[in-house]
Amino acid sequence: MSQTQKSVREDGIIASVSGPVVTARDLDARMNDVVYVGDEGLMGEVIEIEGDITTIQVYEETSGVGPGEPVENTGDPLTVDLGPGLLDTIYDGVQRPLDVLEDKMGSPYLDRGVDAPGIELDKEWDFDPEVAEGDVVEPGDVVGIVEETITIDHKVMVPPDSEGGEVTEVKSGEFTVEETVVTLDNGEEIAMRQEWPVREARPSETKKTPRTPLVSGQRILDGLFPIAKGGTAAIPGPFGSGKTVTQHQLAKYADADIIIYVGCGERGNEMTEVIDDFPELEDPSTGNPLMARTSLIANTSNMPVAARESCVYTGITIAEFYRDMGYDVALMADSTSRWAEAMREISSRLEEMPGEEGYPAYLAARLSEFYERAGYFENINGTEGSVSAIGAVSPPGGDFSEPVTQNTLRIVKTFWALDADLAERRHFPSINWNESYSLYKDQLDPWFVENVEDDWPEERQWVVDVLDEEAELQEIVQLVGKDALPEDQQLTLDVAKYLREAYLQQNAFHPTDTYCPPEKTYLILTTIHTYNDEAFKALEAGVPVEEITNVDALPRINRIGVQEDYEEYVAELKEEITEQLRELY
Repeated sequence: MSQTQKSVREDGIIASVSGPVVTARDLDARMNDVVYVGDEGLMGEVIEIEGDITTIQVYEETSGVGPGEPVENTGDPLTVDLGPGLLDTIYDGVQRPLDVLEDKMGSPYLDRGVDAPGIELDKEWDFDPEVAEGDVVEPGDVVGIVEETITIDHKVMVPPDSEGGEVTEVKSGEFTVEETVVTLDNGEEIAMRQEWPVREARPSETKKTPRTPLVSGQRILDGLFPIAKGGTAAIPGPFGSGKTVTQHQLAKYADADIIIYVGCGERGNEMTEVIDDFPELEDPSTGNPLMARTSLIANTSNMPVAARESCVYTGITIAEFYRDMGYDVALMADSTSRWAEAMREISSRLEEMPGEEGYPAYLAARLSEFYERAGYFENINGTEGSVSAIGAVSPPGGDFSEPVTQNTLRIVKTFWALDADLAERRHFPSINWNESYSLYKDQLDPWFVENVEDDWPEERQWVVDVLDEEAELQEIVQLVGKDALPEDQQLTLDVAKYLREAYLQQNAFHPTDTYCPPEKTYLILTTIHTYNDEAFKALEAGVPVEEITNVDALPRINRIGVQEDYEEYVAELKEEITEQLRELY
């Protein structure tokens, strides 16, 4: 039954309404309790209590709501339903399944007050037990397996707040998420469904140093600025610089087991593209639909602002749930700036003392709370899992000195700075290699050395050195022109040109170049390095720089990215470049 048909119990009455902020009188409530507001039962959350006045942020449009209407307190904080059925689903910011609501309303335009459980309560799942009578289980232990999607097995766990005990009864077969599948000697009944407060991190044993990269298939990220599984990253950039496309690429190709994509206050057309594209996409690692390991949370810019504030918590709580099963989860938040703007609006309506640029004084603390929930963990059940948090930031006018960007940079360890000038030059991904950085490089190098090539760190450092030198030379070129430079510096600029065009650029819309494995990334780099070494030998032998840079084989470097049989192509190309350059002297 929808909330529009719900009769709201009068635990308190509305005193005033200011946009999404409602005050109630005579309401016996605690901080963060979920309440139902007004005759229509709009969902809200207690955010301030002062004497007899309780302040509530409402997750829905409040027009038409007035003083004197009832407010009902549930007595519980905002929680999410956790269990099989979370994947291949699209939610709003407070975990209401949008497809279920659309079926209920018969329209994509939702009425206020409608509600639905986060997971289907009537659907039966085939439960395959992993424990037997007499086994002793503890919080977090896996008691059974359910095939949630064609890609992911859902592990039914003892809830973290359980006391544990000896199994006295275990069932096998098809059950709904609310039916008991395991009974313990203390009388506790375990079902497939759990609930967890979104603002509270799920418990873990220890947080460990991550040492495995989250391979994205994007050359500039894997090659120069890698992120670890369990790491944190920020993608700041102005409008049109490619934040959303970069996050889409990560969601499609990052080697995480589970993807949680949170569209937080972004334009509806961008979220529509995600919703339309993802069900059609093939998972490159399994060949199954990508949605089979993805959960989408859509809270677009035209949706109520208060729900935007909760959607990132909803997303990371779902991510932690799959982490507890031992999966590697990648969470994309697009964008945390819109989340911060929602906090600013609610804070201003509460008449709190503003901080920098009107943001609340606790902005940095809230950002820290979110990103700190990412990490590589040893779980309470002995397994290991990770949550990688990648947040897009939308600084107004591309100003990286604004508060959200600056506070985010103090927290995250990977910074992918998008550049509007690169985007205007059609250089994509438009990540500025002079401003970006990764603090994970040293701890991830052993993995690349073991799994790709021994000299991976040295090759990466060579790229950084060449690009740094190019940046210095470009300042001179703008003053006096390229021809005024010595020939060795002109040659360095030509090598850097191939690094930019063949290595740093990547076509997200080309069926082959859209994903580049680390092995291919390495071979592209070593091909350019081969050209560099042979070209400088020719220069030392007296060959004019114009002849060196006009060698016939060189343009083929830019085509390595689109080659499927790249190993054979690179071997032939290296040999061709070497032969043609040596023929000059």
